[in-house]
Amino acid sequence: MENLVESLINLFNGLGKEVVVFIISMLPLLELRGGLLAASLLKLDFLPGYIISIIGNTLPIPIVLLFLEKVLNWLKKFKVTTKFVNKIENKILSKKDQIEKYGYIGLMLFVGIPLPGTGAWTGAGLAVLLNMNKKKSFLYIMLGVILASIIMSIISYGILGNIIK
Repeated sequence: MENLVESLINLFNGLGKEVVVFIISMLPLLELRGGLLAASLLKLDFLPGYIISIIGNTLPIPIVLLFLEKVLNWLKKFKVTTKFVNKIENKILSKKDQIEKYGYIGLMLFVGIPLPGTGAWTGAGLAVLLNMNKKKSFLYIMLGVILASIIMSIISYGILGNIIK
């Protein structure tokens, strides 16, 4: 992940540290983890990096919750994209056990424990595909983002921050 974040930092060089952190935090694969790592690598002060990463990670989630199902259904109408959409749905649904077992708390933990394949984007996708209440899902996804932000802040600004100094 660090190599990808560094590549994106170089790609967006000149946009300003805050903008780079915001963009990286919005990306599906990197999300908050990547944003906080970028903030640390860019030597952005903790509080601005923390807040920008949370906002960047959270901003796309209502859009995903509201429109993912419509977009996937629309894409399924085309033979060329049906296989791709089914693959995405199966990938997302492969992570559903925790959510089905623990409900909204499971959704929060899924988003909040920073492991590969988890995060706000995948959590929102799961909420949509499992037909969970959108407002309630957003609340628990936000709580998960805050949990992940605490864990990743300790890692990015604690451990990594001490190595980089």
